[in-house]
Amino acid sequence: MLGERALANVTFYPFWLDRPDAPAPNARLVGNTEADLLIVGGGSTGLWAAILAKEADPSQNVVLIEAENIASGASGRPGAIVSTSVMHGLHNAIRIFPKDIATLEALGQTNIAGFLATLDRYGIDCDAEWNGELTVAVGKESTPVLRQEYELHKQHGHEVMLLDADETRRQLNSPLFEGGLWAKKNSGTLHPAKLAWGLKRAALSLGVRIHEYTPLGELADEGGTVVASTRDGRIRAGKVLLATSAFAAGHPHIKKRVAMVRDRILMTQPLTDEQMDRIGWKNRQGVYDTRTQLNYMRLTRDNRILFGGRLGYFFGGPRDPRLDRTPAPYTRLAEAFFRTFPQLDDVGFTHAWSGPIDLTTRMAVHLQTYHGGKVVYAGGYSGFGVSASRFGADMGLAKLMGSNRPELDCDFASTMPGTIPPEPFRYLGARLTMYALDTADAKGGWRNLWLKFVGKLGFPLS
Repeated sequence: MLGERALANVTFYPFWLDRPDAPAPNARLVGNTEADLLIVGGGSTGLWAAILAKEADPSQNVVLIEAENIASGASGRPGAIVSTSVMHGLHNAIRIFPKDIATLEALGQTNIAGFLATLDRYGIDCDAEWNGELTVAVGKESTPVLRQEYELHKQHGHEVMLLDADETRRQLNSPLFEGGLWAKKNSGTLHPAKLAWGLKRAALSLGVRIHEYTPLGELADEGGTVVASTRDGRIRAGKVLLATSAFAAGHPHIKKRVAMVRDRILMTQPLTDEQMDRIGWKNRQGVYDTRTQLNYMRLTRDNRILFGGRLGYFFGGPRDPRLDRTPAPYTRLAEAFFRTFPQLDDVGFTHAWSGPIDLTTRMAVHLQTYHGGKVVYAGGYSGFGVSASRFGADMGLAKLMGSNRPELDCDFASTMPGTIPPEPFRYLGARLTMYALDTADAKGGWRNLWLKFVGKLGFPLS
């Protein structure tokens, strides 16, 4: 099969992290230390929080610890299509927080402006291209969905274009695409690992102390402070921000509301100019499609195509599932790539990997508070955290520091998503749902009914 042949020489490791210029890790923590603010997690949320905290108060003693090395978790593995939404898209924001939508839209614009200003202020080159975001309809039956999204975005002041099939294929030539919605402002793509490494340099320049290969053991509440134990040391801190994403480290109750699913991604070899001419893509937008088991795609600076979107779940949420270092989970994804771009049948893949997604019933960031307000968890981006992680860090710090910012009174900051059943029920439900996603478009029946049921539980996956 074409997909299997294209995977013949693949490296099972994130393309973003496979770089000789990756920065050396900072030394692990050995011994005892103190901090005004301890940040647990060296991904995007933790790094943004470190920068925001030091910019707000340069005198703060800020320590960040990371279980492995910076960007090794979710932050170095996404598709990295960036938008202004802080709640997993406008449609999802209206679904979960209709009363807050005006505030959330304003906060999203403020967040992306702060994001861009930070890149400029610290000279962070992360291969950013601000060419917009394109949602494509797969099949004529999906075009009404795009019309609804178009009207919704226009209603809330977004700069969007509704495209018919021919116009869409002139943007990106696939026989599957029957229409498109192009959101043109303040969205695009970037290199997520280079972003994380740039944020690390910025945080260090501000005086943040970073310790990699320093996994958190446990947190102990000692009244006025919290003591964090690590493998080789201890940190006494006044406040702790848990930026632990899908790994949900820091308190056992976090996992009651956060489930780890895996998202699979393929990266092609660089396309030649002639191969690029076959597909067009002159405007280089980040792209999502409307399939039940959706696919997303984007270009890199050297004209590779990233193609992702097949979800998987593993019992207990292992950090590095062995199966995802084999061809098996990626074969169907590769076949989907060649159905989307049959004119690229001479293209092979160089990298394949999976990334952890912190899924919640809201499909968006939330805050959890522990130890009398001295510890806050910020997470739950559900796969849309590249730019929203800055927002999550900002809200998490505001909650942790007892800020009187009015947005903390909104539902998104003052309530939490629903609970998710524990194992083994979580595993059984997830496996059934993944099978339904894989086969719903082709076979329908009970699969569609199951996905509607899951949607009523709070996971609008279809």
